[in-house]
Amino acid sequence: MEQQSCMRDFARYTILSVLGTLGVSCYILADTFFVSKGLGTNGLAALNLAIPVYNFIHGTGLMLGMGGATRFSICKTQNITGEINQIYTNTLCLALTFSVAFSLMGILFSDKLAILLGADMHIFQMTVTYLRWLLLFAPAFILNDVLLCFVRNDASPQLSMIAMLVGSFANIVLDYIFIFPMGMGILGAIFATGLSPVISLLAMLPHWLEKKNTFHLVKMRIRTDIITQDLSLGFPSLIAQVSSGVVMITFNAIILNLAGNTGIAAYGVVANISLVILAVFTGIAQGVQPLFSTFYGLGNIRQIGTLLRYAMVTMLFVSAIVYLFIFGFAQPITTVFNSENNPELQQISVTGLKLYFISIPFVGYNTILATCFTSTERALPAHILSLLRGLIIIIPMAFLLSALWKMTGVWLAYPITECMIAMVGFMIYQNNTIRKERNI
Repeated sequence: MEQQSCMRDFARYTILSVLGTLGVSCYILADTFFVSKGLGTNGLAALNLAIPVYNFIHGTGLMLGMGGATRFSICKTQNITGEINQIYTNTLCLALTFSVAFSLMGILFSDKLAILLGADMHIFQMTVTYLRWLLLFAPAFILNDVLLCFVRNDASPQLSMIAMLVGSFANIVLDYIFIFPMGMGILGAIFATGLSPVISLLAMLPHWLEKKNTFHLVKMRIRTDIITQDLSLGFPSLIAQVSSGVVMITFNAIILNLAGNTGIAAYGVVANISLVILAVFTGIAQGVQPLFSTFYGLGNIRQIGTLLRYAMVTMLFVSAIVYLFIFGFAQPITTVFNSENNPELQQISVTGLKLYFISIPFVGYNTILATCFTSTERALPAHILSLLRGLIIIIPMAFLLSALWKMTGVWLAYPITECMIAMVGFMIYQNNTIRKERNI
């Protein structure tokens, strides 16, 4: 019965979480589709240069949300109710601080940031516009990420999923309205994206209006220990998103020299589809996170291992289906985003899809394993994996392989890096498991 209950909870949380994160990933994918139709290759290139900044914002929100919600779940399981409100209040204060910093960056440094990201004279103005408004909407993105995590961990995964899907659907509808009937161009794309988390926040209001929430704002001093815990436990979630941004910035710089703006636009197609696939694995990881933390709080290590097996089997099944689909339909997938029927864009994108997404099972493994570590308060191994993935290996690998094999090397840098990290992660997990068994 205990095993059946564990599987039932796993299925419920992960399915709802995957549906929700898929909805969130449509923020940028919808932009990609409508921008490609309304603004062509230059619009795609401008959007692709701006996406890494979105990764930084979203990563910050997830860092605070996952870090705070992990401690919230553990304290709730252990009935440490006095700590819950202080965790929530400190997490929101931290979210406000980051929000102000991002907004000021949008007001003061959008043009400099566009230049730093590689925008040339053809796409400079579009890139600046997208960046400025993206950063101004940062408070909505960050607050939405934080509250989605807390609501999900407060036994309301359905509401969390509904809020994400409502925001995503609104983004798609508003994208079409702002770009085509209203003719707002790139400004319309970012306005649609920026309003989506606002709508998602409104959709979560029933959790407070119906008094279902077990967390509240309280008057208190800022506690550095809670802030440190938030940042430490949530850091791998930040690195996972930041690494996507760092990879995009690095790849954009390399591809610009190899294939120009058309190459960047092609990479934009690959990278944005990657966001959707990553959202599936993030959904599995975020869905199982409250259960990891709950069983950890109860001291039930065996059930944590069971949940991890469920998550990995699910990930491998999804990976096989997704890669077969991408490999078989690479041509029509690219055509959807190639409104100008650019043959060079088509050829680069098709090759990129087939090579880049060899990484799928390794990305899924690394994402879930890092979440397992942080959910059970093992921050150090999660930090090691995240830093290796996001900064230490991928950047030199991209430069090395692109020098050897040009664009083919660019596409292969990501799967080779993720494969290497998966092997490191497996060894860390096995070593950690052996030590625990010896202690028992």
